[in-house]
Amino acid sequence: MKDRDKRQSIIKACLRMNALGINQGTSGNISLRHGEGLLITPTGTPYETMRPEQIVQMGFDGSHDPVQRPSSEWRFHCDILKARPDVEAVVHAHPTYCTALAIMGMEIPPVHYMIACAGGDTIRCAPYATFGTQELSDHAARALEGRLACLLAHHGMIAVGPSLDKAMWLAVEVETLARQYHAALQIGNPPLLSKEEIEKVRVRMAGYGHADT
Repeated sequence: MKDRDKRQSIIKACLRMNALGINQGTSGNISLRHGEGLLITPTGTPYETMRPEQIVQMGFDGSHDPVQRPSSEWRFHCDILKARPDVEAVVHAHPTYCTALAIMGMEIPPVHYMIACAGGDTIRCAPYATFGTQELSDHAARALEGRLACLLAHHGMIAVGPSLDKAMWLAVEVETLARQYHAALQIGNPPLLSKEEIEKVRVRMAGYGHADT
C-alpha cells in the first residue's frame, strides 16, 4: 500500500470508529506499521477535517517531524509495533462497555466463545497509569502478551491485528463481548467456558474474522 493510501485508510478508520459508536470525539487513535516505524493519528485533530498529510510518521524511537504532534498515546503504539512483528495496526478507543468494565478493573472472562478471537481465554485489564506515559505503555504490553486486545483501567481498550481492517473488526467484537458480559452480570454470575474449550475454538477459528478489503 502506498504512503498516501495508508494515511487515507487511517482517516477512514477513525471516521468509522465514531460512526460505529466505539469512540467519541478525538479520544481514540490509530497507528499502522510503515517502513522502519509507523504512521499515527495527530493529537486533537477532528477526524472530519483530518488530511492525509497530517498523519504523523514516526520512528520506533519516537522521532518525528517537530512541526507535527502525534497522538499523546504514541508510546504504546510504538512499543507494541516494535515488540510485535505479527501486528501491523493498533486501534485505541474508549467504547462505553469496555470502559465501564475497565473502570471497575474487570477483565472479560470466557463468557462467549468469540473471546478466542482476541487470542486467549480472557481479555485482560491493564492496571491504571496516566495517559501517554511509559508506565501505561508497559502495562499495556504486559496485558497484550499472547493476546490481540486488552482493556486499560479507567481508560479504554486496545485492539491490534495483522491489518487495519482486522484490528478494527476486533475492536468492535471486543466491545460486543463487553456489552454481553455486562448484560449477563445483570442477571447473575455468568457460567464460564473452560480454557480447554476456548483453545479448541481458537484453533478452529484460525483465519476467522474480517476479510481485508
